[in-house]
Amino acid sequence: MLTPSRHGRTRYLPMTVTTTPTNAAITVTCQCGGVSMSLTGEPAARAMCHCNACRDFYGSAVLAATAWAPSQVSVTGAAHTFVHPSRKMTRRFCPECGETLHGTNRLDMCVVPNAMLARVHDATLPVSLKPTMHLFYRHRVVDVQDDLPKYLDGWDGPRYGE
Repeated sequence: MLTPSRHGRTRYLPMTVTTTPTNAAITVTCQCGGVSMSLTGEPAARAMCHCNACRDFYGSAVLAATAWAPSQVSVTGAAHTFVHPSRKMTRRFCPECGETLHGTNRLDMCVVPNAMLARVHDATLPVSLKPTMHLFYRHRVVDVQDDLPKYLDGWDGPRYGE
């Protein structure tokens, strides 16, 4: 569906959710409508990441995101890719509006910011996409008061307060 933007250009509505009996697909379009991304299945991880790399790369004190296998992600449109000069990370974004679609981390997982996924669900993430843990909590710049487990590094290591 097309809608006029405040600048007089035509925009695509930025979201759809398609559910089939065996698979779910989420399709999100960047803010200008030039690039879309489809996610299938369930994310491999749902977390709040406090690592230095995510803070620097995404410009946020903490990154709320889901991680997806590359086979679960498809991008349509002329997305650009930025390769971090010193870390094993990339970020795909729309060259027109600049919105980040996803990044890739050192494990080659596609990391999708929750802010983008929230648009699909009227600004409220469903339980199936909400974070289930904090990662790299020892590197935090803000304390977070919640009941989620807070891993000092990755989820296979010790927790904060143990």
